[in-house]
Amino acid sequence: KSNKNYKFIKCNIIDKKIYDIFLKYKPVVVFNLAAETHVDRSIDSPQNFVSTNINGTFNLLECFRKYHKNNMSKKKLIHISTDEVYGDILKGRSNEDFPYKPSSPYAASKASSDHLVYSYIKTYNVPAIITNCSNNYGPRQHPEKLIPKLIYNIINNKNLPIYGKGLNSREWIYVDDHCEALFKIFKYGKIGEFYNIGSNKNLNNLEITKTLLQIAKKKIKIGSKVKVIFVKDRPGHDLRYAINSNKIKNLLGWKPKVKFNDGLKLTFDWYLKNKMYYGSISKKDILNRFGIK
Repeated sequence: KSNKNYKFIKCNIIDKKIYDIFLKYKPVVVFNLAAETHVDRSIDSPQNFVSTNINGTFNLLECFRKYHKNNMSKKKLIHISTDEVYGDILKGRSNEDFPYKPSSPYAASKASSDHLVYSYIKTYNVPAIITNCSNNYGPRQHPEKLIPKLIYNIINNKNLPIYGKGLNSREWIYVDDHCEALFKIFKYGKIGEFYNIGSNKNLNNLEITKTLLQIAKKKIKIGSKVKVIFVKDRPGHDLRYAINSNKIKNLLGWKPKVKFNDGLKLTFDWYLKNKMYYGSISKKDILNRFGIK
């Protein structure tokens, strides 16, 4: 915050004043990380996801297109998407040429935004790049997500709800590794290309939970209520996401640095030392079950 090059502006992605912000600050790169997230929420409120992820991306593209047209110096738009656009990958790993088969309103809205960005690259020569990343984890993540939710429940002596039989598998990447990949793509990525960003490390939800409990036992006394319970699965829950990240590794020389267990320890330690973070979030957003329609 003390850096003279830092400025925080609170603005909705569907607000047209984004163009004025571009004109004032003249960014050389725009990273579009603005999105409604969490599949469960998209099951309850799909309209929000269409509004932000599709209409919001459209507005951002229009503002950026106009900005680029009037200021033709080198600049890039990096659009951050998800591995969920590929749908259920039961075998192997999806590369950048895999077809999109999104299963949830969230994934469908992100897939739509990717298509919009690519259409602006082809039609209007907008200098953009699209990235598709696997599940992120790390400090400061909202506790509606699996890992911070489990950590919250472990710290607060609550049971650990796991969907179905706990066998849904995800590829996990530490947030700092993702950020390094995005910066590398900004510096060296090719306009119009898609880049998968992943760790090649898949774990199911039960494995995540057991690993977290092993870490927690070395830090705190585990309460009697901290037990795994299996709950009704969410509708349309994909069994497995897994992406092939060879393109970014081979062409841009990026690879993840943080091993999963090390990253999980760093994450647990952060939440343990920053319990006030949970207090800044509505308890219903932490404890309520979304996506059971």
